[in-house]
Amino acid sequence: IRSFQLKIYLLVLVAALGYFVDIYDLILFSVVRVPSLKDLGLADQQLLDTGVLLLNLQMAGMLIGGILFGIMGDKKGRVSVLFGSILLYSLANFANAYVHDVTSYAILRFIAGLGLAGELGAGITLVSETLPKKHRGLGTTVVASVGVSGALLAWTVASEYHWRTAFTVGGVMGLLLLCLRIGVFESGLFQQLQKKEMVRGSLKVLFGSRSTIRRLMGSILLGAPLWYVVGILMTLSPEFSRALGVQGPIEGGKSIFYCYAGLIVGDLASGLLSQFLQSRRKAIALFHLGVCAGLAIFFGGRNFSVDQFYGLCFFLGCAAGYWAMFVTVAAEQFGTDLRATVATSVPNFVRGSLILLSAGFMALKEPLGILPAGLTIGVIVMALAFWGVYMVNETYHQDLNFEESKGA
Repeated sequence: IRSFQLKIYLLVLVAALGYFVDIYDLILFSVVRVPSLKDLGLADQQLLDTGVLLLNLQMAGMLIGGILFGIMGDKKGRVSVLFGSILLYSLANFANAYVHDVTSYAILRFIAGLGLAGELGAGITLVSETLPKKHRGLGTTVVASVGVSGALLAWTVASEYHWRTAFTVGGVMGLLLLCLRIGVFESGLFQQLQKKEMVRGSLKVLFGSRSTIRRLMGSILLGAPLWYVVGILMTLSPEFSRALGVQGPIEGGKSIFYCYAGLIVGDLASGLLSQFLQSRRKAIALFHLGVCAGLAIFFGGRNFSVDQFYGLCFFLGCAAGYWAMFVTVAAEQFGTDLRATVATSVPNFVRGSLILLSAGFMALKEPLGILPAGLTIGVIVMALAFWGVYMVNETYHQDLNFEESKGA
Protein backbone atom coordinates (compact mmCIF):
# COMPACT_ATOMS: atom_id res chain seq x y z
CA ILE A 1 0.00 0.00 0.00
CA ARG A 2 2.77 2.43 0.93
CA SER A 3 4.56 1.66 -2.35
CA PHE A 4 1.36 2.45 -4.29
CA GLN A 5 0.92 5.72 -2.38
CA LEU A 6 4.48 6.75 -3.20
CA LYS A 7 3.80 6.07 -6.87
CA ILE A 8 0.72 8.29 -6.70
CA TYR A 9 2.73 11.09 -5.06
CA LEU A 10 5.36 10.71 -7.80
CA LEU A 11 2.66 10.87 -10.45
CA VAL A 12 1.24 14.12 -9.06
CA LEU A 13 4.76 15.53 -8.71
CA VAL A 14 5.70 14.74 -12.32
CA ALA A 15 2.44 16.18 -13.66
CA ALA A 16 2.90 19.32 -11.55
CA LEU A 17 6.53 19.85 -12.54
CA GLY A 18 5.67 19.17 -16.19
CA TYR A 19 3.05 21.92 -16.07
CA PHE A 20 5.57 24.14 -14.23
CA VAL A 21 8.00 23.91 -17.17
CA ASP A 22 5.04 24.24 -19.56
CA ILE A 23 4.00 27.59 -18.06
CA TYR A 24 7.62 28.72 -17.83
CA ASP A 25 7.98 28.35 -21.59
CA LEU A 26 4.53 29.73 -22.37
CA ILE A 27 5.20 32.96 -20.46
CA LEU A 28 8.92 33.19 -21.25
CA PHE A 29 8.40 34.14 -24.88
CA SER A 30 6.16 37.07 -23.91
CA VAL A 31 8.82 38.24 -21.45
CA VAL A 32 11.81 37.97 -23.81
CA ARG A 33 10.04 38.94 -27.03
CA VAL A 34 11.55 42.42 -27.32
CA PRO A 35 15.19 41.70 -26.33
CA SER A 36 15.33 38.49 -28.39
CA LEU A 37 13.97 40.13 -31.53
CA LYS A 38 16.26 43.12 -31.08
CA ASP A 39 19.23 40.75 -30.97
CA LEU A 40 18.03 39.28 -34.26
CA GLY A 41 18.18 42.74 -35.84
CA LEU A 42 14.55 43.85 -35.66
CA ALA A 43 13.42 47.29 -34.50
CA ASP A 44 10.43 49.58 -34.05
CA GLN A 45 7.20 48.26 -35.61
CA GLN A 46 8.91 44.98 -36.52
CA LEU A 47 9.12 44.12 -32.84
CA LEU A 48 5.34 44.19 -32.57
CA ASP A 49 4.47 42.67 -35.95
CA THR A 50 6.98 39.82 -35.74
CA GLY A 51 6.22 39.23 -32.07
CA VAL A 52 2.51 38.84 -32.85
CA LEU A 53 3.36 36.50 -35.73
CA LEU A 54 5.53 34.28 -33.50
CA LEU A 55 2.90 34.25 -30.75
CA ASN A 56 0.16 33.32 -33.23
CA LEU A 57 2.33 30.50 -34.58
CA GLN A 58 2.80 29.22 -31.03
CA MET A 59 -0.96 29.39 -30.44
CA ALA A 60 -1.61 27.63 -33.77
CA GLY A 61 0.76 24.88 -32.65
CA MET A 62 -1.13 24.58 -29.39
CA LEU A 63 -4.51 24.34 -31.12
CA ILE A 64 -3.27 21.60 -33.48
CA GLY A 65 -1.27 19.86 -30.76
CA GLY A 66 -4.23 19.92 -28.39
CA ILE A 67 -6.27 17.82 -30.79
CA LEU A 68 -3.45 15.51 -31.89
CA PHE A 69 -2.05 14.85 -28.40
CA GLY A 70 -5.56 14.46 -27.01
CA ILE A 71 -6.51 11.79 -29.54
CA MET A 72 -3.14 10.10 -29.00
CA GLY A 73 -3.75 10.10 -25.24
CA ASP A 74 -6.96 8.12 -25.71
CA LYS A 75 -5.47 5.78 -28.30
CA LYS A 76 -1.92 5.19 -26.97
CA GLY A 77 -2.13 6.13 -23.31
CA ARG A 78 -1.83 9.12 -20.96
CA VAL A 79 1.78 8.47 -19.87
CA SER A 80 3.18 8.37 -23.41
CA VAL A 81 1.57 11.73 -24.21
CA LEU A 82 2.68 13.27 -20.92
CA PHE A 83 6.32 12.56 -21.56
CA GLY A 84 6.21 12.95 -25.32
CA SER A 85 4.90 16.50 -24.90
CA ILE A 86 7.49 17.32 -22.22
CA LEU A 87 10.29 16.05 -24.48
CA LEU A 88 9.03 18.00 -27.50
CA TYR A 89 8.66 21.41 -25.86
CA SER A 90 11.88 20.95 -23.86
CA LEU A 91 13.92 20.33 -27.01
CA ALA A 92 12.23 23.26 -28.78
CA ASN A 93 12.87 25.46 -25.75
CA PHE A 94 16.53 24.47 -25.67
CA ALA A 95 16.93 25.02 -29.42
CA ASN A 96 15.39 28.50 -29.09
CA ALA A 97 18.53 29.58 -27.26
CA TYR A 98 20.52 29.14 -30.48
CA VAL A 99 18.32 30.82 -33.11
CA HIS A 100 19.89 33.51 -35.29
CA ASP A 101 17.04 34.35 -37.66
CA VAL A 102 13.30 34.89 -37.51
CA THR A 103 12.45 31.87 -39.66
CA SER A 104 14.06 29.34 -37.30
CA TYR A 105 12.58 31.22 -34.33
CA ALA A 106 9.11 30.91 -35.90
CA ILE A 107 9.48 27.19 -36.65
CA LEU A 108 10.62 26.47 -33.09
CA ARG A 109 7.78 28.48 -31.55
CA PHE A 110 5.30 26.40 -33.58
CA ILE A 111 6.99 23.16 -32.47
CA ALA A 112 7.06 24.37 -28.88
CA GLY A 113 3.33 25.11 -29.15
CA LEU A 114 2.68 21.55 -30.31
CA GLY A 115 4.51 20.21 -27.26
CA LEU A 116 2.98 22.69 -24.82
CA ALA A 117 -0.48 21.54 -25.91
CA GLY A 118 -0.18 18.02 -24.55
CA GLU A 119 1.27 18.14 -21.05
CA LEU A 120 -1.52 19.66 -18.96
CA GLY A 121 -4.39 17.61 -20.38
CA ALA A 122 -2.47 14.35 -20.13
CA GLY A 123 -1.34 15.14 -16.58
CA ILE A 124 -4.80 16.14 -15.36
CA THR A 125 -6.38 13.08 -17.00
CA LEU A 126 -3.83 10.75 -15.45
CA VAL A 127 -4.20 12.26 -11.98
CA SER A 128 -8.02 12.35 -12.18
CA GLU A 129 -8.26 8.70 -13.20
CA THR A 130 -5.73 7.48 -10.61
CA LEU A 131 -6.65 9.31 -7.40
CA PRO A 132 -9.70 8.33 -5.35
CA LYS A 133 -12.86 10.30 -6.11
CA LYS A 134 -12.71 12.41 -2.94
CA HIS A 135 -9.05 13.35 -3.48
CA ARG A 136 -8.77 13.92 -7.22
CA GLY A 137 -9.75 17.60 -6.91
CA LEU A 138 -6.89 18.13 -4.47
CA GLY A 139 -4.48 16.32 -6.79
CA THR A 140 -5.34 18.48 -9.79
CA THR A 141 -5.17 21.57 -7.58
CA VAL A 142 -1.58 20.74 -6.68
CA VAL A 143 -0.74 20.22 -10.36
CA ALA A 144 -2.18 23.58 -11.41
CA SER A 145 -0.88 25.58 -8.44
CA VAL A 146 2.68 24.34 -8.80
CA GLY A 147 2.50 24.71 -12.57
CA VAL A 148 1.30 28.30 -12.61
CA SER A 149 4.25 29.33 -10.45
CA GLY A 150 6.45 28.59 -13.47
CA ALA A 151 5.46 32.04 -14.75
CA LEU A 152 7.14 33.67 -11.74
CA LEU A 153 10.37 31.81 -12.43
CA ALA A 154 10.22 32.79 -16.11
CA TRP A 155 9.98 36.46 -15.19
CA THR A 156 12.75 36.17 -12.60
CA VAL A 157 15.21 34.32 -14.86
CA ALA A 158 14.52 36.57 -17.84
CA SER A 159 15.00 39.66 -15.66
CA GLU A 160 18.38 38.49 -14.36
CA TYR A 161 19.90 36.68 -17.33
CA HIS A 162 20.23 36.89 -21.11
CA TRP A 163 17.21 35.64 -23.06
CA ARG A 164 19.25 32.77 -24.54
CA THR A 165 20.14 31.63 -21.03
CA ALA A 166 16.47 31.78 -20.04
CA PHE A 167 15.50 29.47 -22.91
CA THR A 168 18.36 27.11 -22.02
CA VAL A 169 17.14 26.91 -18.43
CA GLY A 170 13.67 25.92 -19.63
CA GLY A 171 15.02 23.21 -21.91
CA VAL A 172 17.30 21.75 -19.26
CA MET A 173 14.49 21.71 -16.67
CA GLY A 174 12.27 19.74 -19.03
CA LEU A 175 14.95 17.20 -19.90
CA LEU A 176 15.78 16.70 -16.23
CA LEU A 177 12.09 16.16 -15.52
CA LEU A 178 12.08 13.18 -17.85
CA CYS A 179 14.38 11.41 -15.40
CA LEU A 180 11.42 11.25 -12.99
CA ARG A 181 9.49 9.13 -15.49
CA ILE A 182 10.74 5.98 -13.74
CA GLY A 183 7.94 4.73 -11.51
CA VAL A 184 5.08 6.65 -13.16
CA PHE A 185 2.39 4.18 -14.18
CA GLU A 186 -0.50 4.24 -16.64
CA SER A 187 -4.07 4.93 -15.54
CA GLY A 188 -5.90 1.80 -14.42
CA LEU A 189 -9.07 2.97 -16.18
CA PHE A 190 -7.19 3.29 -19.46
CA GLN A 191 -5.63 -0.16 -19.00
CA GLN A 192 -9.14 -1.60 -18.58
CA LEU A 193 -10.31 0.28 -21.66
CA GLN A 194 -7.49 -1.19 -23.77
CA LYS A 195 -8.97 -4.64 -23.20
CA LYS A 196 -12.28 -3.63 -24.74
CA GLU A 197 -13.13 -3.61 -28.44
CA MET A 198 -14.03 0.03 -29.07
CA VAL A 199 -12.82 3.11 -30.87
CA ARG A 200 -10.95 5.53 -28.60
CA GLY A 201 -10.36 9.24 -29.16
CA SER A 202 -13.08 9.44 -31.83
CA LEU A 203 -14.02 12.95 -32.99
CA LYS A 204 -17.15 11.39 -34.52
CA VAL A 205 -18.28 10.29 -31.06
CA LEU A 206 -17.26 13.65 -29.53
CA PHE A 207 -19.39 15.62 -31.99
CA GLY A 208 -21.99 12.92 -32.45
CA SER A 209 -24.63 14.07 -29.97
CA ARG A 210 -26.08 17.21 -28.45
CA SER A 211 -25.00 16.05 -25.02
CA THR A 212 -21.30 15.77 -25.87
CA ILE A 213 -21.31 19.05 -27.83
CA ARG A 214 -23.05 20.85 -24.93
CA ARG A 215 -20.53 19.56 -22.41
CA LEU A 216 -17.60 20.41 -24.71
CA MET A 217 -18.75 23.97 -25.39
CA GLY A 218 -19.61 24.52 -21.73
CA SER A 219 -16.13 23.37 -20.69
CA ILE A 220 -14.48 25.78 -23.13
CA LEU A 221 -16.59 28.75 -22.02
CA LEU A 222 -15.70 28.14 -18.36
CA GLY A 223 -12.04 29.01 -18.95
CA ALA A 224 -12.39 32.11 -21.15
CA PRO A 225 -12.20 34.70 -18.32
CA LEU A 226 -8.64 33.70 -17.39
CA TRP A 227 -7.23 34.40 -20.82
CA TYR A 228 -9.25 37.60 -21.10
CA VAL A 229 -7.66 38.81 -17.86
CA VAL A 230 -4.11 37.73 -18.80
CA GLY A 231 -4.19 38.25 -22.56
CA ILE A 232 -6.08 41.55 -22.69
CA LEU A 233 -6.02 43.35 -19.34
CA MET A 234 -2.54 42.35 -18.16
CA THR A 235 -0.75 42.33 -21.51
CA LEU A 236 -2.14 45.78 -22.38
CA SER A 237 -1.95 47.09 -18.81
CA PRO A 238 0.38 49.99 -19.76
CA GLU A 239 -2.26 51.31 -22.18
CA PHE A 240 -5.15 50.67 -19.79
CA SER A 241 -3.28 52.31 -16.91
CA ARG A 242 -2.79 55.52 -18.89
CA ALA A 243 -6.50 55.62 -19.75
CA LEU A 244 -7.34 55.06 -16.07
CA GLY A 245 -5.01 57.86 -14.96
CA VAL A 246 -2.74 55.63 -12.87
CA GLN A 247 -0.25 57.84 -11.02
CA GLY A 248 2.96 56.41 -12.47
CA PRO A 249 4.27 54.09 -15.21
CA ILE A 250 3.01 50.51 -15.37
CA GLU A 251 5.06 47.64 -16.82
CA GLY A 252 3.16 44.92 -18.66
CA GLY A 253 5.58 42.23 -17.50
CA LYS A 254 5.20 43.23 -13.88
CA SER A 255 1.40 43.23 -14.20
CA ILE A 256 1.58 39.66 -15.50
CA PHE A 257 3.91 38.76 -12.64
CA TYR A 258 1.46 39.98 -9.98
CA CYS A 259 -1.47 38.42 -11.83
CA TYR A 260 0.21 35.01 -11.89
CA ALA A 261 1.10 35.34 -8.23
CA GLY A 262 -2.64 35.73 -7.67
CA LEU A 263 -3.37 32.75 -9.91
CA ILE A 264 -1.33 30.54 -7.59
CA VAL A 265 -3.43 31.63 -4.62
CA GLY A 266 -6.63 31.29 -6.63
CA ASP A 267 -5.85 27.78 -7.83
CA LEU A 268 -5.23 26.63 -4.27
CA ALA A 269 -8.35 28.39 -3.00
CA SER A 270 -10.63 27.13 -5.79
CA GLY A 271 -9.56 23.53 -5.22
CA LEU A 272 -10.11 23.75 -1.48
CA LEU A 273 -13.44 25.55 -1.96
CA SER A 274 -14.59 22.83 -4.35
CA GLN A 275 -13.74 20.20 -1.74
CA PHE A 276 -15.57 22.15 0.97
CA LEU A 277 -18.70 22.75 -1.14
CA GLN A 278 -18.42 19.29 -2.74
CA SER A 279 -19.22 21.01 -6.03
CA ARG A 280 -17.11 22.06 -9.02
CA ARG A 281 -19.83 24.26 -10.54
CA LYS A 282 -20.54 26.27 -7.39
CA ALA A 283 -16.83 26.93 -6.79
CA ILE A 284 -16.27 28.13 -10.36
CA ALA A 285 -19.41 30.29 -10.29
CA LEU A 286 -18.19 32.02 -7.12
CA PHE A 287 -14.83 32.71 -8.76
CA HIS A 288 -16.68 34.13 -11.77
CA LEU A 289 -18.38 36.56 -9.40
CA GLY A 290 -14.94 37.49 -8.10
CA VAL A 291 -13.78 38.30 -11.64
CA CYS A 292 -16.88 40.46 -12.12
CA ALA A 293 -16.05 42.35 -8.93
CA GLY A 294 -12.47 42.85 -10.13
CA LEU A 295 -13.67 44.17 -13.50
CA ALA A 296 -16.04 46.59 -11.77
CA ILE A 297 -13.11 48.02 -9.77
CA PHE A 298 -10.75 47.97 -12.77
CA PHE A 299 -13.04 49.86 -15.15
CA GLY A 300 -14.89 51.87 -12.53
CA GLY A 301 -11.90 53.30 -10.68
CA ARG A 302 -9.67 56.24 -11.58
CA ASN A 303 -6.34 57.69 -10.46
CA PHE A 304 -5.02 54.49 -8.86
CA SER A 305 -1.55 54.60 -7.40
CA VAL A 306 0.98 52.22 -8.96
CA ASP A 307 0.81 49.94 -5.92
CA GLN A 308 -2.98 49.93 -6.01
CA PHE A 309 -2.97 49.00 -9.69
CA TYR A 310 -0.57 46.10 -9.16
CA GLY A 311 -2.67 45.05 -6.18
CA LEU A 312 -5.69 44.96 -8.49
CA CYS A 313 -3.71 42.79 -10.92
CA PHE A 314 -3.07 40.38 -8.03
CA PHE A 315 -6.77 40.36 -7.10
CA LEU A 316 -7.84 39.65 -10.68
CA GLY A 317 -5.34 36.80 -10.74
CA CYS A 318 -6.83 35.35 -7.55
CA ALA A 319 -10.37 35.64 -8.95
CA ALA A 320 -9.42 34.02 -12.27
CA GLY A 321 -7.37 31.33 -10.54
CA TYR A 322 -9.66 28.38 -11.08
CA TRP A 323 -7.67 26.82 -13.94
CA ALA A 324 -7.29 23.59 -11.98
CA MET A 325 -11.04 23.27 -11.47
CA PHE A 326 -11.77 24.20 -15.09
CA VAL A 327 -9.47 21.50 -16.51
CA THR A 328 -10.66 18.97 -13.92
CA VAL A 329 -14.28 19.60 -14.90
CA ALA A 330 -13.41 19.12 -18.58
CA ALA A 331 -11.72 15.79 -17.78
CA GLU A 332 -14.57 14.57 -15.59
CA GLN A 333 -17.30 15.45 -18.12
CA PHE A 334 -16.40 12.70 -20.57
CA GLY A 335 -15.90 8.94 -20.63
CA THR A 336 -12.53 7.20 -20.56
CA ASP A 337 -12.58 6.77 -24.36
CA LEU A 338 -12.68 10.57 -24.88
CA ARG A 339 -11.28 11.97 -21.64
CA ALA A 340 -7.73 12.71 -22.80
CA THR A 341 -8.99 14.17 -26.09
CA VAL A 342 -11.19 16.66 -24.27
CA ALA A 343 -8.90 17.43 -21.33
CA THR A 344 -6.02 18.14 -23.71
CA SER A 345 -7.86 20.06 -26.42
CA VAL A 346 -10.17 22.21 -24.26
CA PRO A 347 -7.41 24.22 -22.45
CA ASN A 348 -5.82 24.93 -25.82
CA PHE A 349 -9.12 26.02 -27.34
CA VAL A 350 -9.42 28.42 -24.43
CA ARG A 351 -5.87 29.70 -24.99
CA GLY A 352 -6.62 30.03 -28.70
CA SER A 353 -9.76 32.05 -27.92
CA LEU A 354 -7.39 34.91 -27.16
CA ILE A 355 -7.10 35.42 -30.92
CA LEU A 356 -10.85 36.10 -31.13
CA LEU A 357 -10.85 38.22 -27.98
CA SER A 358 -7.97 40.34 -29.27
CA ALA A 359 -9.63 40.78 -32.67
CA GLY A 360 -12.89 41.85 -31.03
CA PHE A 361 -11.10 44.25 -28.73
CA MET A 362 -9.15 45.85 -31.58
CA ALA A 363 -12.32 46.20 -33.66
CA LEU A 364 -14.09 48.06 -30.82
CA LYS A 365 -11.08 50.09 -29.67
CA GLU A 366 -11.22 52.72 -32.42
CA PRO A 367 -14.95 53.57 -32.34
CA LEU A 368 -15.45 53.19 -28.56
CA GLY A 369 -12.07 53.84 -26.94
CA ILE A 370 -9.83 51.47 -24.99
CA LEU A 371 -11.83 51.37 -21.74
CA PRO A 372 -15.32 50.84 -23.24
CA ALA A 373 -13.89 48.27 -25.66
CA GLY A 374 -12.18 46.34 -22.87
CA LEU A 375 -15.29 46.44 -20.71
CA THR A 376 -17.56 45.31 -23.56
CA ILE A 377 -15.38 42.26 -24.27
CA GLY A 378 -15.26 41.54 -20.54
CA VAL A 379 -19.06 41.60 -20.19
CA ILE A 380 -19.44 39.22 -23.15
CA VAL A 381 -16.78 36.85 -21.79
CA MET A 382 -18.33 36.73 -18.33
CA ALA A 383 -21.85 36.19 -19.68
CA LEU A 384 -20.59 33.24 -21.73
CA ALA A 385 -18.63 31.92 -18.73
CA PHE A 386 -21.77 31.83 -16.54
CA TRP A 387 -23.58 30.12 -19.40
CA GLY A 388 -20.76 27.56 -19.41
CA VAL A 389 -21.46 26.80 -15.73
CA TYR A 390 -25.07 26.08 -16.68
CA MET A 391 -24.08 23.83 -19.62
CA VAL A 392 -21.66 21.49 -17.85
CA ASN A 393 -22.62 18.68 -15.47
CA GLU A 394 -21.73 18.65 -11.79
CA THR A 395 -18.89 16.14 -11.55
CA TYR A 396 -17.64 16.25 -7.96
CA HIS A 397 -19.19 12.85 -7.16
CA GLN A 398 -18.85 11.57 -10.74
CA ASP A 399 -17.58 8.01 -11.19
CA LEU A 400 -15.09 8.20 -14.08
CA ASN A 401 -15.36 4.54 -15.06
CA PHE A 402 -17.64 4.96 -18.10
CA GLU A 403 -17.37 5.32 -21.87
CA GLU A 404 -19.13 7.73 -24.22
CA SER A 405 -19.44 5.23 -27.06
CA LYS A 406 -21.72 3.13 -24.86
CA GLY A 407 -24.00 6.11 -24.29
CA ALA A 408 -22.91 6.32 -20.65
